[in-house]
Order: sequence, then C-alpha cells, then structure tokens
Amino acid sequence: MNKKGNIGISHSLRVFGFLAIIFFISGSFIQAQITNNTSNGRNNSKTEEAKKAELRIKQVLQRSGVKFNEGLNALEDNRRDLARESFDESVEEFLLSDINVQSNDDLRLCYNELIETIYRMEFPNAKESVNIRRLSTICQWGIKGETADNIAKLIIPKPLSTENELAKSAVDGITEDSLVGFSSQEFEASPLDELSRLELTAEEEDVDSSPELRQEYEVIRIAAQNRSLGFSFQMHRLVQQYINYYRGRGRRTMEVGLYRSGFFMTMARRIFREEGVPENVAWLGQVESAWKPTAHSWAAAAGLWQFIPGTGDRYGLQRTSYVDERNSFEKATRASAQYLKFLANRYGGDWELAMAGYNCGEGNVDKAIRRAGSRNFWAAYPYLPQETRNYVPNILATIIIANNPQTYGFGHVRPAPRLKYDRIKVPSSTNLGVLAAASDTSVEYLRYLNPELRTTRTPPVPYVVRVPAGKANNVVAILRRGSEITNNDVRLAQSSRGETWENLSRRTGIPAAELIAANPGMKFPRGKVYVPTKGNEVDATTYARPTSLKPSLTVAGIDVVKAKSGETVKSLAERHNVKPVEVAKLNGLYVNSKLNEGREIRIPTKPE
Repeated sequence: MNKKGNIGISHSLRVFGFLAIIFFISGSFIQAQITNNTSNGRNNSKTEEAKKAELRIKQVLQRSGVKFNEGLNALEDNRRDLARESFDESVEEFLLSDINVQSNDDLRLCYNELIETIYRMEFPNAKESVNIRRLSTICQWGIKGETADNIAKLIIPKPLSTENELAKSAVDGITEDSLVGFSSQEFEASPLDELSRLELTAEEEDVDSSPELRQEYEVIRIAAQNRSLGFSFQMHRLVQQYINYYRGRGRRTMEVGLYRSGFFMTMARRIFREEGVPENVAWLGQVESAWKPTAHSWAAAAGLWQFIPGTGDRYGLQRTSYVDERNSFEKATRASAQYLKFLANRYGGDWELAMAGYNCGEGNVDKAIRRAGSRNFWAAYPYLPQETRNYVPNILATIIIANNPQTYGFGHVRPAPRLKYDRIKVPSSTNLGVLAAASDTSVEYLRYLNPELRTTRTPPVPYVVRVPAGKANNVVAILRRGSEITNNDVRLAQSSRGETWENLSRRTGIPAAELIAANPGMKFPRGKVYVPTKGNEVDATTYARPTSLKPSLTVAGIDVVKAKSGETVKSLAERHNVKPVEVAKLNGLYVNSKLNEGREIRIPTKPE
C-alpha cells in the first residue's frame, strides 16, 4: 500500500524509514558528550576527551565497515545466511556502542544509509535500487566499485513478464527466482501491485443488461444505506462492477482470500471492535495482502496491513535489525485499526474516505476533497490516484461478497481454521532453536508464527513470541529452569528414561560436569535438558522427533540407524555386523538395553 501523504513515496521512504530506529537509539543508549573545540582562540587544539570520543567514532565506523564487507563477500559466494549475520553485526556495531549515534553527523549519516541499504538488499524492487557506492562514500569504507556493481546485479528482481505471471503473482506470491534478497526468507507479492493495474472489461462493467442485475444493485444500495454491514456507504455502479470481476476472472483471488481469512479474521474483528472500528472494515486486509503476513509491495509496504516504514513508525511498529513489527499479527492489526479510526474521525465518520486515506495518505485525500469542493468519496473520486480509485470499491465489493458468499457463488469456500497459538514473554536474545525444541516444533514453524522476527534470535530485550497452542506452560517451565544460564550457546536434548549424565555425556560429547552445570537442580536427566554447544560437536546431534527420512552421517566414522520393534543393542549390532560393546559405548547404553521402535542409534562404520 502506498500511504504517502503529502510527499512522494520515494522521499517518504527515505525520511520516515529511520524514525523508529532513531527514537529507539535516542531513548535507549548512553549519551556520550562530544566536547567542542576550545573557545579561547585555540580552535585547532582539542581536549583529550574530544580526541577519545573521535577515536571511538572512527572505531565504530571501521568495525561496522569490516562486518559489512564480510557480508558482501558472503553474498557474492551465495552464502546468504552468513551474509545476513554479517549485515546484522554491522548494524549492531552502532547499536551496542556507548555513543549516541544521532549526536554525530558522521555516525548518523552512515547509520541511516546502512539501514536503508540493507533494507533494499533484503527487500529488492526495481524502483528503488541498491546504491552500495553511495554507502561506501558516506561511511568512507572504500568498497571496490566492482564489488558494489556485482552485488547490485545479484539482487535486482527479475521482472514478471506476462499478464499470466502478473495475475498469478497476486495470489501465489513472488517466487525465489523473481525476488532475490540477501537472505533465504521468502516474501509474497502484495495483491495491491496487481490491483493498481486492473482494468475492467466491458462484460464486467455491465450492471444494467438484466432485471436480476438491477435488482441486485438495489438490494445492496438499501443494505448500505441501512448500515446492514456495520457502517453506511454510498452504493455505486463501480462496486457492482468489481463484484462482477470477482465472479469471473477474479474468482481465484477471491477464493484464496476467503479461505485464508479464516486464519486471521477472528483476531482482526476483535481488535477492530476494541478500537471502535466497524468489524467489516477489517476485510480491508484481504485487498491489502490476501491475508499473507509476508506480503510485500513495490513501495516497501509489508505485512497483513501493508504499512510503509514511516506509517508503521507513526503507530509504534518497530523496525530494527532484529524485528519488523509491520509483519506482526496483533501489533500491526491494532495499528491498522488505529490509523483507520484516525482517518474516519478526520473525515467526519466517512469510512469510504478513511479507506482512501489508508491507501494514498490523508494528504492526497485532502487535496482531492479541495478540488471536488465536497467531502464525499465519489465526488473526490476523479481527483484521487488511480490505485485508490480501484481500491475503495474493491474493498466494498469484498465486504459484500464475504458477508453473502452463497449469493455470489462462493458458498463452497470454507475458511481455514483460526490460527491458534500461545503468547509468552521470553528473555532477551533467546535462541529460536531452544524455543522450537521446548515446544516440540521446528524453527521454521516458529518463524511462521513470528514473521516479525528477522533473525533466529529474539531481540536483545524481553520480547513476546508466539509458540504452538498448548505449549506455553512447557516452554515457560524449561526457560525458567535455564534462567541461570548466561551463555546462549545451548540446545535442548531429549533424554531417555533411566539415562544418566554420563550416558548423555557420551551421546552428546559434552562433559558430564558441563551438562550438570547447565541444568541446575536436576539430579538425573529428565525430559528435555540443556546441552552446551560452544566448542563441541553437539550441532551434529539431532534433537527433532524421528522422521521417515533416512538419517545422515553425524560424525566421521559414525553412521545412524533406526531400531526395529523389539530389538536390543546386541541384536541391532549383530544385524549391522558390528560389535555390540562398541554400539553400547557410543550410545551410553547397555548391551542388553531394549530399544523403542524408530530410536536412532549411532554405530561405527566399517573402514572401506
């Protein structure tokens, strides 16, 4: 969505994109007073304090530049996850310093340009290209021109060339080939990009050729006038024309939207009701994103409600190197309702004008009203941007169809079940791998539930995250048990019944004393236990539930096999022609230990 107000979108992205970060830094970090030059005529001599401050500034810039260059090198080698980590570390050099970044021009300009450049690399689009040369000049990093040009070529989005591809992208999302950022995170096309180009056909524009169509128009007009849908609006031929569009070539878009609405509509209705916004106005989310939390438009708008950075900041949605809360379910939904309420109050309770303002900004709507001489959407209609002229009747058509799906041929669509999850507050910089193991799920699913998280760790402050429904108590209990762990380099391992610390030590390769220290108060391993990972090979140990996939090698000279029903260590070893004693030692078991079906057992491989 292009909510640009009184200024152009290109300018607003640059000006407003950093406000959340700026306020965060200015309110959260220690003020470092940079002393001025002495005023006793010796302007060229600086105090020792000023020299130290200048040195710290140079060090921050230098360290950030080193990390950024490492990210560029990783990206050139197609190691995108490593690139993401390096770029995050480049930003952190500013955030974790004891200097107020905004108090020094060199730091402020470099930091702002760094954030903008990384954002353009992560969310590339053809209209806002990446300019690494400019970043290098501002920060004085001396990045090679050849490197800058190579990176720019790597992240240029591949255009969708045909009408079929463009139509498909509005529903299925942009593929990895058509949108390549520096990370493996995938984003989907916002349907607004297609909507802005939509032109109705003569057949779709026909609303008068039959008595049925004329009667349909009259029924909708009376419902709109009587506030049957929760608010009043002026029925217009264009609204019925968009209904025709969705009954024809736009059918798939409507079907997908009605289905996906089930995930979020219950939440959206509740929040809109709490904020005093008509619940049916929440169908705006279907036109904005087709209910895809990872939807992303050419104008750098993101999330279910397609906030650009400036508007997101205006309503308290953080955008840092750790989170982009425009992708949050609840926070972005509440911000959307608050923005719509503000717009409705601005235009005297007119929800059509409020929707228009949500799309193109109140500045453009104010201008259209002045030119029309009337505070009425259809009077201002000719003076609004083309996308907005398509946008508002589209939402009204969607609301009408969604409230009467059988009448308009969509009675067969069953909305998806409501997305269920628990919300818990976790300590700063919590590893998602630990959360995933504690909640019996995968890191990928946790990131699906928390699309605002930009890394595999939570922000460096206590933060509320979503975990699978019914898992909150278990996760909280496990996190409390690990609250004394100061090192975040840990994983969770599922211990076996009757297992000892010595058994677990042999299985993970971690000294028993370190395991005991990581699990204070636990006499014997029980359930999920913390396992330190730094400086050992515990990464090779699989903690996930058994799958049907063939296990891979974990350590050189070791293979992993699955036990059959009724097997013991001895019988499994004999089946693979290896010594039972060696298998028992490798797995911290006895030779006669009984094995559950499907349990993964490490065995020595035979030399070739």
